Amino acid sequence: MSALLNQLRAESAAIEQFIAVLGQEEQAMVGGRFAELPAITGRKAEMQKRVTELDRQREALQQALGFAAGRAGAAAAAAAQGEEVQAAWAHLLALAAQAQAGNKHNASIVFTHLDFTQNALRFLRASGQLFYGPDGARRAAAGTGNRLALG
Repeated sequence: MSALLNQLRAESAAIEQFIAVLGQEEQAMVGGRFAELPAITGRKAEMQKRVTELDRQREALQQALGFAAGRAGAAAAAAAQGEEVQAAWAHLLALAAQAQAGNKHNASIVFTHLDFTQNALRFLRASGQLFYGPDGARRAAAGTGNRLALG
């Protein structure tokens, strides 16, 4: 088995792990389990470092084999090494696209939550009313006369 094939497989495995962490991140956000996010973010950062290191190693290997760094050099190196290596390269590219899409999707969830929170804060500030008293209990809106209706 070629060194390039081994490298592509290792890089693909790391990207698959990264995709799994993205899935955990998505589920935590969608499920409202925000307390889990710091640990997930830590794992995500570790996986990003690992993928970056494997990418550097692959580029060094393809240059040692006489090919340029970058995608074009990797494609040329894979083509020179045969169908199995070409398939591994194509698989890695598909995983990279999947990881990029997952990361963008999770970012859109973050921005949606952020937008909702900012709008809620603007509303609360604009109303000028205190909805909660110092004891943490809800205050009745002025003039309603019915505290039970507010809970």
